[in-house]
Formats: sequence, structure tokens, C-alpha cells
Amino acid sequence: MTGPASANTYAAGQSDRRPWGEWAVLDAGPGYVVKRIRVIPGGILSLQRHRHRAEDWTIVAGAALATLGTRQFELAAGQSTHIDTGAVHRIANPGTTDMVFIEVQTGPILSEDDIERLEDSYGRI
Repeated sequence: MTGPASANTYAAGQSDRRPWGEWAVLDAGPGYVVKRIRVIPGGILSLQRHRHRAEDWTIVAGAALATLGTRQFELAAGQSTHIDTGAVHRIANPGTTDMVFIEVQTGPILSEDDIERLEDSYGRI
């Protein structure tokens, strides 16, 4: 497939370091991306939303503080949450050890360009 209906700029093996930790793409295909994301103690991702993708997060190590809309809630290893396309969200690691989660992105366009940062602790807006 080609064109916007299957636009995916991620590839398995791709990774990046961020001020809050790092991410790595475990798998990618038409309409989906699977990432492993490690967040250092005290790390917090930007408050953001996406126009083209939904996300599902599953915590696999440590504990997380998730924000979804105006609601904040804790997630422990083995717990998960769903983020609808367009929903304002963020995740943070309030603990003293690394927090790791698996993020499954689904949607017609999967790209780092589909991050609209609304607030960022690291000055990336």
C-alpha cells in the first residue's frame, strides 16, 4: 500500500533517546506500530494529542502516572489503558526505578510528526 492511507514512518529496530528516557520500535506494519518505551525515574512525557492515531499502553515494569483528559490515575505492571485519537494524554514515572511500557499505535498515519505537544517539561514546544 502507498499514500496517506498507509503512511508509516516507523520501522522495526528504530529507536530514539529523549530527555525522559528512550523508545524502540519492536514491530511495525500497515496501520500499526509497537514500541517499548522506558521512562527514567521522575521522567514525564509531554502533554500531547494525535490527529491520526490511537494508542494502547501496557505497563510491564515499574509504575506510571497517566493523564487522560482531565483525569489522572496510576497504572502498575500488568495494567493498561486506551487513548482515543485526539485525546489529550501523558505518562510519567513517579517512582525510583525505570518504568517500561508497551505502546501499540493504530491508525492511518503513524509518524513522529503526529505529536501535538501542549505542555512539555523539557522545552520542546
